[in-house]
Amino acid sequence: MLLEKGTAAPAFELHSAPDQTLKLSDLKGKRVVLVFYPNDWSPVCGDQIALYNEMLSFFQKYDAEIIGISVDSKWSHKAYRENGNIQFPLLADFEPKGKVSKLYGAYNEEQGRSQRALFVLDEKGTIQWSYLSPIGENPGADGILKALEDLDKQANEQE
Repeated sequence: MLLEKGTAAPAFELHSAPDQTLKLSDLKGKRVVLVFYPNDWSPVCGDQIALYNEMLSFFQKYDAEIIGISVDSKWSHKAYRENGNIQFPLLADFEPKGKVSKLYGAYNEEQGRSQRALFVLDEKGTIQWSYLSPIGENPGADGILKALEDLDKQANEQE
């Protein structure tokens, strides 16, 4: 079951490069977009990751960091990022396979990989929006941007 709005995002630490890791807690105080996707190098994933890469300035406008997560290895991610000039971290949920995807309810046991799931976290690490896309469909960025806009509206109302 995919984690829903109001849930505290489970903590994790995964490889962002062969010699580096990233912890969710490193991003405390920022909005975070978690993008779980099935595989590097697949056509739909390639389109999805390329779209988010092109839209980085839109996410940054909302002070949001985007993070991709799949069960591919840190070496696959390194090659994939270099090949596509991807400017945001891709994290390796590789060993134990799918551990973080499982925490978020985004793992497909039958296929042994992450499902195509999106999460928007607020500055406190609480899930404010989540979405599970059909595996063969690029979910685009509209839902992410709407969730980030809603967070801005909430912040403005509290001031």
